[in-house]
Amino acid sequence: SYSFCTLLCIMSRKREAGKLAATNAAKRQCAKLPVSKEEPKDWLKLYKTVEKMRVGVEAPVDTMGCHMLADKKAPPKVFRFQQLVALMLSSQTNDKVTAAAMERLKNHGLNLNTISGTSEEELKKIIYGVGFYNNKAKYIKQVADILLEKYDGDTPTTIDDILKLPGVGPKMGYLFMQVGLGKTEGIGVDVHVHRICNRFKWVNTNNPEKTRVALQSWLPQAYWGSINKVLVGFGQTMCFARNPKCNECKATTLCAHYKDIEDLGSDSSTDSSTDSSTDSS
Repeated sequence: SYSFCTLLCIMSRKREAGKLAATNAAKRQCAKLPVSKEEPKDWLKLYKTVEKMRVGVEAPVDTMGCHMLADKKAPPKVFRFQQLVALMLSSQTNDKVTAAAMERLKNHGLNLNTISGTSEEELKKIIYGVGFYNNKAKYIKQVADILLEKYDGDTPTTIDDILKLPGVGPKMGYLFMQVGLGKTEGIGVDVHVHRICNRFKWVNTNNPEKTRVALQSWLPQAYWGSINKVLVGFGQTMCFARNPKCNECKATTLCAHYKDIEDLGSDSSTDSSTDSSTDSS
């Protein structure tokens, strides 16, 4: 049995732990609800111009993006797990390589029981070629075990729980909410969305997560679900990180980046802060 003083100490520690948990939860909530900001001038006209340019121009994201890689005939729980794995593989990896790795995984058996029973070393061999494949093999196996143990063989249904899974960041989490659960609660920002939004001067940020928060502070929620695919495809076919096709682009009259190029008397520029990956998620 505990002494009276020991019990008081235990109760005090529990209260402090509860306060800390509440504080951390509040911080996460604040991160998802940025202060409202004024919309950039002519942003919608520019967006609609880019959207029209995407019509009839097939980009890798259209055929090999993460939303295309899960087996649509699979049972719902399996389908959601495959969507999540596709997003985990896509980080720092172009669409073609991600699609090939997903095909190998599906041939192996891309369901919770099979992946849970597969060794980490075997998973590494199957997904070899994707960026950081060693870490991703470890994370995918951990996620499979967690989903079996904590979620009755299904994926979490809230963004907070999804982001607690190993190897799952905000970009993957918000895109999974959209393509896996049909819920648009945030914007999926990859290197293309980050690069192009900064070029348009819709935001002034130095990483994708800051871009997400800044975008969500002013972009109407009606566009949160579509902006990723529109800008990713635009980045893969026209607005490259290096040597963008400004001479072929129909949005130059509205593009701040192009105006800056004209002011410098240059025909093209190089973005050292971003890469030319075709990562789509």
